[in-house]
Amino acid sequence: MNCTLSLVAARRRNRRPNGFTLMELLIVISIILILMLVAIPTAGKIRKHANELSAQKSLQTLEQAEGMYADTYPTVGYTCTLSALGGETAGSPPSAQAAGVINGELATGFKSGYVFSITNCTKATANNSERITGYTLTAIPATPGKSGDRGFCLESGGAIKSDPTGGSNCTQNVQ
Repeated sequence: MNCTLSLVAARRRNRRPNGFTLMELLIVISIILILMLVAIPTAGKIRKHANELSAQKSLQTLEQAEGMYADTYPTVGYTCTLSALGGETAGSPPSAQAAGVINGELATGFKSGYVFSITNCTKATANNSERITGYTLTAIPATPGKSGDRGFCLESGGAIKSDPTGGSNCTQNVQ
């Protein structure tokens, strides 16, 4: 009987308990914290870069929409408002005030951390009516340094340029 008790006691001592020890859990938590500290700044940079790319593509979309608008309404020319490019056309035909050539999000002037606008509209008078013949599209970060670092501009028929300070003084060509 004494031999049986010592055999059971030896098995209990050699058997490892289920689960992790406190030291193992602390090591795993430390490794996760270190990875998070490395990943968080990188995620912010990735988000800013994605917002900047989205702003550039949105400017190209707006330029195409301006071309379609001018083709559709040749007596008006281009438009100086985003709402005229967008607009609600459900139940009513498109018009010069609501052409419906861009989506509603872009028509609001805010998308992916950038504020969009149409500025510097140039007009020409012909046959006693004014026609808009030129414009500048701008995309400025809503929160410079957080939602994006650079501002972007596109003059009618030109290339996208950037302002590294996040404003609308665009002088550098975008590659």
